[in-house]
Amino acid sequence: MTSETGIDALDARLIDLLEAEPRIGVLECSRRLGVARGTVQARLDKLASRGVVRGFGPNVNPAALGYPVMAFVTLELRQAVGHEHMARRLGRIPEVLEAHTVTGAGDMLCRIVARTNAELQGVIDRVLASEGVLRATTVIALAEQIPYRTLPLVEQAAGESGPPDK
Repeated sequence: MTSETGIDALDARLIDLLEAEPRIGVLECSRRLGVARGTVQARLDKLASRGVVRGFGPNVNPAALGYPVMAFVTLELRQAVGHEHMARRLGRIPEVLEAHTVTGAGDMLCRIVARTNAELQGVIDRVLASEGVLRATTVIALAEQIPYRTLPLVEQAAGESGPPDK
């Protein structure tokens, strides 16, 4: 393992394989990577315990579930309420997929989904009804250009890629 990133080329190949085929077993991983089963298991355990790999669950597409409308909502919060309180409140709204504390004009950035634009308004209204929200600014996503990805970053961290393109 490299000292700077904590992952090496074998870790990157393992992550790449699991991302391409999430249902593959440890034994098949070891066969394809040409290493012992115990090595694969130890690498997976170490990557998971360090938080590099956060899960092995399915990657669910909200649009396929009937929620094709996606929006990013920036929230300005009353500072006395706090971010943790807001995160708990937002966590009770199923359409809020994620929320991040941010710098800049707003305090939190949320990714939310809905079935229709009218339903999106209803979700935003529920967010606004949360104690402590002063203002919300919403941007509706039109099309996904680059899906969420981490493999290029994993490869760079493992030293497998060159410098980023200019």
